[in-house]
Amino acid sequence: MLIVGLGNPGERYEWTRHNLGFMLVDLLARQAGAQVKRAECRALVGRAELEGRAVELVKPQTYMNLSGESVACLLRKRAALKPAGDLFVVSDDIALPFGSIRIRPSGSSGGQKGLKNIISALGTDEFPRLRVGIKPEHPVGDTAGFVLERFPKGQRAEVEQILERCAEALRAVIRDGIDKAMSQFNGGA
Repeated sequence: MLIVGLGNPGERYEWTRHNLGFMLVDLLARQAGAQVKRAECRALVGRAELEGRAVELVKPQTYMNLSGESVACLLRKRAALKPAGDLFVVSDDIALPFGSIRIRPSGSSGGQKGLKNIISALGTDEFPRLRVGIKPEHPVGDTAGFVLERFPKGQRAEVEQILERCAEALRAVIRDGIDKAMSQFNGGA
């Protein structure tokens, strides 16, 4: 199974809203005692075991809008893997309330450009994903600027709690199946 966290590479993007996928992959790696550092298909990849299942944790290094290039390459190199059962994508979602989690077995990109590019590169939207809400409490004129802003320092402890909950949700998907995980975790933080 490939667990792909979406984000942008480089120090400039650390702690930005758009990098929640990367942050979750990093948390899962720490929890599993793994490292995500092997370069493959323009991504950083690391092997780990989650809930007794061997997984590969992936952080595409193509920048968000071209994430599909890395994902498609990795799936091609692992011919036995299929998107519907062996791919799980984690991304931020500006349409969801801050901190909320949405697990889905498939569906549209919802406007998230990384998901849109993966769907385009794979030719299918039939793969599970976990979206993490980052919707601002106030209207913003520059959505791109908002998602690329760092979380305020005062919000970082809350972000860490949200990531812990996301890690629990992902483990539940692996352990109990997507339907049970959706009923348990979809909704508020």
